[in-house]
Amino acid sequence: MTPVRLGVLGCASIVRRRMLPAVARRTEVELVAVASRDETKAKSVTAEFGGEAVEGYEQLLARDDLDAVYVPLPAALHAEWVERALRAGLHVLCEKPLTGTLPASLRLVRLAEERGLSLVENFMFARHAQHAVVRELVAAGAIGEIRSLTAEFAFPPKPAGDMRYTAAGGGALVEIGGYPLRTALMLLGDDLSVAGAVVRHSAGHGVDLSGAALLTDPAGRTAHLTWGMEHAYRASYELWGETGRIVVEWAYTPPAGHRPVLRIETQDRIDRRTLPADDQFGNVLAEFARSVRTGVPGELEGRNVLRLAALFDEVAAAARVCGAVG
Repeated sequence: MTPVRLGVLGCASIVRRRMLPAVARRTEVELVAVASRDETKAKSVTAEFGGEAVEGYEQLLARDDLDAVYVPLPAALHAEWVERALRAGLHVLCEKPLTGTLPASLRLVRLAEERGLSLVENFMFARHAQHAVVRELVAAGAIGEIRSLTAEFAFPPKPAGDMRYTAAGGGALVEIGGYPLRTALMLLGDDLSVAGAVVRHSAGHGVDLSGAALLTDPAGRTAHLTWGMEHAYRASYELWGETGRIVVEWAYTPPAGHRPVLRIETQDRIDRRTLPADDQFGNVLAEFARSVRTGVPGELEGRNVLRLAALFDEVAAAARVCGAVG
């Protein structure tokens, strides 16, 4: 089968660390070109992974040898360059979040649908097989009816000048908060509302550094979500049911070779289940290529993108600023 011809719009660190190694492992996609505003950066990437270096994002979008582009630019630039790519007739795989607001995401999703193009939001963790096993365990009654979810994702402070601490990066809710929010949607369903939220804001950086939210659904189930970029590293979630708990110990950033461990706790036993390794970046690429070829949207497209965008807006509107720092 002919691979999807892919261009990369930018040289963010995730390109080299995670996405292009995954591209190299998959037969469904082929790297054709990498663009940067600094051609030296693009040449550095293509020297390692192949493809042609291109100076300027516009030049990449003007090429006639691409089917799709991957957009790893800062969040504040997503809306502009995703729209440009779609109007150039290219399918788009965009780093999370697609945009920071529901109206902006809705406009892009509708544009993609009007033009018959795939638009995938790269919440790659959702395509890791460990979460399907969690859903199977819940469906089988392993911990009874779900009462609550706790999801936490945070990492230590980055060096001064890191893009995450700028308006272009968008702050902790945009950069990290989507992971626990997506987890809640994935495991509790769409019918969630925000009961309350708090954020810790940095006046010096002009963005939020961390936050937390409480979500509920009509059945009274709750989701306790925490995120941040000023903590010791943590990336886990826990489902608490009427008869036990399921704990996912490395939920969001496991490398392709990692064998995940699920902990299933009930009153009289603790079961640690080691699962096969899985490649979440590779899985997203395979799903993206399938969507491009068939026109059938996957889990990270359309309605699911918009439901998450709506939650972003709800959390931002409900958030009380506390503990503001300089």
